[in-house]
Amino acid sequence: MTLANQLTLLRVALIPVFVLVFYLPYKWSYMASAIIFAAAAVTDWLDGYLARKLNQSTPFGAFLDPVADKLMVATALVLLVGLHQNAWFTIAAAVIIGREIAVSGLREWMAELGQRASVAVTVVAKFKTTAQMAAIIVLLAFDVREYPVMESIGYVLLYVAAAMTLWTMAVYLRAAWPVLNASSGQKESIEKDKKDKT
Repeated sequence: MTLANQLTLLRVALIPVFVLVFYLPYKWSYMASAIIFAAAAVTDWLDGYLARKLNQSTPFGAFLDPVADKLMVATALVLLVGLHQNAWFTIAAAVIIGREIAVSGLREWMAELGQRASVAVTVVAKFKTTAQMAAIIVLLAFDVREYPVMESIGYVLLYVAAAMTLWTMAVYLRAAWPVLNASSGQKESIEKDKKDKT
């Protein structure tokens, strides 16, 4: 149980706390839930940094880190859909969550064929994550009835993230297409190569 993995588990543990604080009937719950989400986002960066810096990368951490990240983001978006209750927000949230499910499934399938590196995280995906986190923090931190300007900023950031989400998904699908479009014989050859390497 390395320090990096402990931080990842902390991020998972923060999810129910985040939900409870979000629903508290107090004005400060907006900012408090945003702070909890921001703290989770910081641990997402920090656990990866520590794993590399301290040479603490583990298979458990490699599995749990992206899962914890997606759980927190999906939870935040679902809560915000209930708060905003309009088609514009719901469409963007559905695009982001749908992409995460699709790309996660693609990466798992490619990993089984030994082609995981073909769908590795890109630089654009990191910018997408930054815009996504910023949008969620802004939309969580302010009561949109009192701060319509902040709502507009949050929506712009969210749609930037949604657009980059579709872009990165297209990049991943394009990289994986030769394998996705391979005949059964070619797939057997890929699997055989993978077994030979192991």
